[in-house]
Amino acid sequence: MTNQEDAGSLLLDEQLCFALYAAQHAVTAMYRPLLDELGLTYPQYLVLLVLWERGETTVKELAAALRLDYGTVSPLLKRLESAGVVRRERAARDERSVVVACTERGAELRERAVCIPGALLTATQLGGAEVTRLRGELWQLAQRARAAAERSR
Repeated sequence: MTNQEDAGSLLLDEQLCFALYAAQHAVTAMYRPLLDELGLTYPQYLVLLVLWERGETTVKELAAALRLDYGTVSPLLKRLESAGVVRRERAARDERSVVVACTERGAELRERAVCIPGALLTATQLGGAEVTRLRGELWQLAQRARAAAERSR
């Protein structure tokens, strides 16, 4: 089948978007029991990954790193703050900007979460080279899809 013929298919299992959706759903389901032990949802875990990597950061920078809008990030931060995992405060240099950082409890969760990536690789039986290739292809797809979406606006 040529790319043109394949592109016109309306069969569910031939849709790239559905394969991505099914894979994302399956991977998130694998994370659930590991994150339940930490009292986190998957989106909250992603917020913490950014904070663990970068340290204190603005909400705007956090949203950009996660490729989410402010309206999606704000409720996540409220729940994490209520749980004592992060703190938010106005930036000293620019009061319009809100800075987010992990609390001591958030830093402790990092130590407990360190086993999660390895557990997922073990469960999926993916090797390092395979993960690197797959991740690269997915980032390339994301970049192309973003560019196409921007062109269509």
